[in-house]
Amino acid sequence: MKNKKLNDYIIFWLSQSVSQLGSSMTSFALIIWAYKQTNSVMTVSLLTFFTYLPYILFSIFAGAFVDNHKKKSILLWTDSIACICSIATLVLLYIGKLEIEYIYIVNAVIGLMNAFQSPASTVTFGILVPNEMYAKISGMNSFSSSLITVVTPMLAAFISSFWGLKGVFFIDLITFLFSFVFLLFFIKIPEHDLNTKSIEKQSLLSGCREGFNFLIQNKGLLYIIISMAILNFFSRLTYENILPAMILSRSGGNNNVLGFVSGIIGFGGILGGVIVSLIKLPNNNVKLIYYSAAFSFLFGDMLMGIGQNVIVWSIAALAASAPLPFLTAGQNVILYNTIPKEMQGRVFAVRNALQYFTIPIGTLLGGALADYIFEPFMKTENQLSNILQNMVGSGSGSGMAVMFLFTGTLGFITSVAFYKNKNIQRLK
Repeated sequence: MKNKKLNDYIIFWLSQSVSQLGSSMTSFALIIWAYKQTNSVMTVSLLTFFTYLPYILFSIFAGAFVDNHKKKSILLWTDSIACICSIATLVLLYIGKLEIEYIYIVNAVIGLMNAFQSPASTVTFGILVPNEMYAKISGMNSFSSSLITVVTPMLAAFISSFWGLKGVFFIDLITFLFSFVFLLFFIKIPEHDLNTKSIEKQSLLSGCREGFNFLIQNKGLLYIIISMAILNFFSRLTYENILPAMILSRSGGNNNVLGFVSGIIGFGGILGGVIVSLIKLPNNNVKLIYYSAAFSFLFGDMLMGIGQNVIVWSIAALAASAPLPFLTAGQNVILYNTIPKEMQGRVFAVRNALQYFTIPIGTLLGGALADYIFEPFMKTENQLSNILQNMVGSGSGSGMAVMFLFTGTLGFITSVAFYKNKNIQRLK
């Protein structure tokens, strides 16, 4: 039975990875398109903001719904609505009516669907994967996610060069169909394993309350989630927000340099994911989480800010991304071993809301800080700007480079501080 469930998960993982590749290519192509249309970091930040805002707002209410409805149906419906959004964007592009504002609306709808899809997919992981394989399968997930990061810029650029943005959308639709067919006909999710209680419908608010209460009673889990929220905030200020704009600014608008560095970020994740899948990880999952985070911020962010060429940026990208699969594996093992299966939908939905609510805040703030504070400041003549210019260089993009120095320092300090938390230490 375990082998059958694991085989179902591998098929599920493969089909979802293919679909994510299509969606990722579309998102990457739209970011480049939006930045070149407006030459504004804030515009790129808003693309992410409108994706995450509804995701955060509705995540806390999605848990009870996920726990009491078929995961397969939720995944099929949310994928279908996201596909309709892609079709609508493609139609607007064809008729020459595509505007940035329409993309914001589409991203908001996709974010709403993710609020239900993410906990459903997470619970499916817990149902189909044997307990002793959580860390290794987490490594496999990191591998696929990072592989997508590697190939997305290259595939998006290749397809765009022949068929433009429309071609990227068509590939996205093909990958959706592939994933939809596999999920519909070839994957069985044993829902009865999820709830040992009688199927009892709960209000969305009661489910949200139960998820919060569980975390309050398990303070170690709550503090881990809070720490991840803070680290997500720092990450969104820079790495996952202004990085494309900084590299384009400092490389003379060279898409190839951006694509190469983005590929290295993905390669680092692949390397980390393969190692996590193949080796026996330390038993101390808390150390695994926070040592990985500290290394990523200290060497990834700091080097990215100091660097002024593709070689240093690539080393920084590798240092930032390779530790992340270890962090994810450590967190997954702790979460799945602590949260009862019948409550995972509610708890993971609340976790998503708490852990990711800082992402839209960091995204907006990062864009605003880059456009209106750090970039203008680095163009002024004063003692502090001169010192910073000696560290990161001058010219367009230097303000964003300084932001990396700040997030690297703050992320490292935060990681060390939470590692020493007594409640977290008890979760070893």
